[in-house]
Amino acid sequence: MVTDIKEILESVQNGTMSVDDALLKLKKAPFEDIGYAKVDMHRAVRQGYPEVIYGAGKTSGQIKGIVETMLEKGQKNILITRMSPDKAEVLSHIPDFKYHPDGRIGIIGGIPKASGIGRIVVATGGTSDVPVAEEAALTAECMGNEVVRLYDVGVAGLHRILSHMDEIMSASVIIAIAGMEGALASVIGGLADCPVIAVPTSVGYGASFNGLSALLSMLNSCASGVSVVNIDNGFGAGYLAGMINHMEVRK
Repeated sequence: MVTDIKEILESVQNGTMSVDDALLKLKKAPFEDIGYAKVDMHRAVRQGYPEVIYGAGKTSGQIKGIVETMLEKGQKNILITRMSPDKAEVLSHIPDFKYHPDGRIGIIGGIPKASGIGRIVVATGGTSDVPVAEEAALTAECMGNEVVRLYDVGVAGLHRILSHMDEIMSASVIIAIAGMEGALASVIGGLADCPVIAVPTSVGYGASFNGLSALLSMLNSCASGVSVVNIDNGFGAGYLAGMINHMEVRK
């Protein structure tokens, strides 16, 4: 892999390949086929962040194999989502591996220094939403973002979110996470001057239909600037927020 990249760069240097052609080749660079997985070693080149391992549904051995392949190929930072404690045990031999049980997140390489244009606020309706919120927050932090956590600020006590107006108004992106009727996203959307990413959670009683009620409420938000990800998809929200927070003015 390193040799291929070196050859491409040398071709650009000696004039036998254009910069645009080199960029295209890098974007199409090969993956590593390990049988049960095809590990994308150049996703960071195409998308700005390496491939993330989705832990749910994979065996401990498969996760270990994918991680070892990425490390062997020079990947220094690795994020594993939806990882159970027993699966985290198979990576305990890796010196800089850390497991975050609240968000079911495994991280190799630590949290990088924040390099975004501003701060990402992660707000939850209740404490029961914290697992999804931590998945979002840790994902955003792994992408080099400063994250401010505002937990248990739901609309059942509206004064709670109103007491954090400084954080709300100074954010670059806000992730609003709530179950039940999912009203938090609309409230924040009506207060903030930045993009709001709504995350419905499966928290709630019977008629919440495991998050469907919150999802529909968020999709029907009357507040402008609110987008919605799937139920319990903290990772998707954190990733999207991280991308937005690294956007610069394009001329």
